[in-house]
Amino acid sequence: MRQITYLQAIREGFAAGMRRDNGSFIVGEGIAVRGGCFGHTKGLYEEFGAERVLDLPISEASFVGMCAAAAACGSRAVVDLMYLDFSTLVMDQLVNQATKFRYISGGQFTMPLTLSAVFGAQGSAGCHHSQSLYPWFVYAPGIKVVIPSTPYDVKGLLASAVVDDNPVVVLEHRALLGRKGDVPEEDYFLPIGEAAVLREGRDVTVLSSGLMVSHALQAAAMLAEKGVSAEVIDLRTIWPLDEKTIIESLKKTLKLVVVDEGHAPCGIGAEITALVQEKAFDYLDAPVARVHTAHVPIPFAPELERFVLPNAEKVVQAVLAMQTRW
Repeated sequence: MRQITYLQAIREGFAAGMRRDNGSFIVGEGIAVRGGCFGHTKGLYEEFGAERVLDLPISEASFVGMCAAAAACGSRAVVDLMYLDFSTLVMDQLVNQATKFRYISGGQFTMPLTLSAVFGAQGSAGCHHSQSLYPWFVYAPGIKVVIPSTPYDVKGLLASAVVDDNPVVVLEHRALLGRKGDVPEEDYFLPIGEAAVLREGRDVTVLSSGLMVSHALQAAAMLAEKGVSAEVIDLRTIWPLDEKTIIESLKKTLKLVVVDEGHAPCGIGAEITALVQEKAFDYLDAPVARVHTAHVPIPFAPELERFVLPNAEKVVQAVLAMQTRW
């Protein structure tokens, strides 16, 4: 199978979803002839034309609101928001309007709106372009949140998001954009809401998504050298969560570590901890451990940026602390 970058797979995911529905379109800043800030929309303008690939001014609130209205009227709208940090500018249009429209219409309207954005800390981008704000969207009923970790997953999940009849936020970590992986040339669609077991183990379950999957797999290899067998699960979708896969793994390993680049308070780790405490408490042999980014703005200094972020060594430390305590 051919190998392409995560960045190229994003472009193919957009195209796959847009080919499925001629009423679909994508908007953003510099996404047409230029091909996007990261080059992730190159070729879309040539394939779909100026009526379906639109460059818009730097006014995120206006064009997300426009797309929500278009989606309510029957179009399939895709927004390239560039950076997830800019979602702070569109919370009214997205969370206060788009997520509620299908409900308040009694199902008479759908809301096929996809929002795609790059997120995460890497390379000293500073505190305004490095945030992992996705738990905000999980809190809002009516929206799905997807964080693919591989080129294969981002193509298939992004395509599925575009053809979904509900608002979907698809987030791509900046550190993954240049990574390569096996990706079929043909269009395909992966189910939203299904996790993937990437490495089987017997002693501890490690949950992660996006870039954190790489840290989890590296930690599992390091733990294996110490005689600890870690099962690594890629959540892929953080809402809805794949509760079945999480709990079935916990029944086997009896211990759980959540690795997430978001902050700990009110974060994904807290939600998963509550989930297993409510639905699988009898299988826990130790408290759930959480490895998160420190609860501070992301520093600009490279040393400090690395210091506050999760990594494989921190995951190993969390697991070993759990093993020695219990």
